[in-house]
Amino acid sequence: MSPQETRVRRVAVVGGTRIPFARSDGPYATASNQQMLTAALDGLVERYDLQEPGAVGEFVAGAVLKHSRDFNLARETVLGSKLDPRTPAYDIQQACGTGLQAVIAAANKIALGQTESAVAGGADTASDAPLGVNDTLRRILLQARRAKSAGGRLKALAKVRPSHLVPDIPRNAELRTGLSMGEHAAVTACAWDIGREAQDELAAASHQRLAAAYERGFFQDLVIPFRGLARDQNLRPGSTVEKLAALKPVFGLDQPNPTMTAGNSTPLTDGAATVLLASEEWTRERGLEPLAYLTAYETAAVDFVGGDVADGEDGLLMAPAYAVPRMLERAGLELSDFELVEIHEAFASQVLATLAAWEKRGLGTVDRDRLNVAGSSLATGHPFAATGARIVATLARLLAERDAPARGLISVCAAGGQGVTAILERA
Repeated sequence: MSPQETRVRRVAVVGGTRIPFARSDGPYATASNQQMLTAALDGLVERYDLQEPGAVGEFVAGAVLKHSRDFNLARETVLGSKLDPRTPAYDIQQACGTGLQAVIAAANKIALGQTESAVAGGADTASDAPLGVNDTLRRILLQARRAKSAGGRLKALAKVRPSHLVPDIPRNAELRTGLSMGEHAAVTACAWDIGREAQDELAAASHQRLAAAYERGFFQDLVIPFRGLARDQNLRPGSTVEKLAALKPVFGLDQPNPTMTAGNSTPLTDGAATVLLASEEWTRERGLEPLAYLTAYETAAVDFVGGDVADGEDGLLMAPAYAVPRMLERAGLELSDFELVEIHEAFASQVLATLAAWEKRGLGTVDRDRLNVAGSSLATGHPFAATGARIVATLARLLAERDAPARGLISVCAAGGQGVTAILERA
């Protein structure tokens, strides 16, 4: 078969494993990205008996908040795990879309016959965020290193001042605007006229649905205990609209009627998640039943700096409003063709604005009974690079529960004005 005749194969989502997500500076405060990702990967290896040499073609994963020691995170995770140490691995990063992009990267190689199986995932810790050296101090130290004599080094180091010792702490803010993601979302919420009650309703539903999913044992094969946690720490089963209504706004305080609170916004979170992908031949040889198949994906980006931001079209988190219509057109599908829809809940307002944008673009409405039916990021939390893998595994399991063929849509917004979307199908 010539390269031009290469057959594109179906990519099966076999299963996924993650650790419970924890609030930052909590149970995982001393856990590194590698430790969390290794725990999630080991859970997957044990569940699907992947210890033998060659069981997995490659491992692709990433993190958004990375120390310099994490420059080769995926490969170091493999070396510290129960996976065969000869398994190739590489890192990938696209802000909050990292986990889903890792899945896409692995799926492409399987689809083209370049590998039979792969594991994709991601991890992030807001607790163990890297602290950068003050940039002025960094320049002084580099100058001292380049000096040709001891005198030159001392002359350079003599420029150090107490203010230079203050570290650069990572900020949840866009470099181009200086605004945090929450402040950007508040601008979009105002542009799309997203009300407080609707946001609180969505947040309460996320908690209630996640709690119900745990109670019925849905996560038994998806979540493994880690450092004393067996469930997502951010989960509040008793969340109600009334309780959330008592919280004070924390974003958009310069607006007349701010609506975004800590309750309808995702908290800083630590965690890791992995997904096992494979060809149909690989699953048959191992006697495994695919949960679903990854059939389409699309990315997009918006100009959140100079675009149509004031009217909401190009808000920081609105790229899925462009990616999903393109993906559906390419796949020949309508929004009504999906039994399940998973939208990453960075903020309740962002989910509602995305739904409104899809409707404005003629895609139709999404029945709330189909949206995030097992809860999502507002309840689980959001370790940036882990969320995409969590959603893929969750949606695949939800589709596998159904007696009839079904489709599921994934929509993930990301920092930098980007969006990553995908389609899963259960034949």
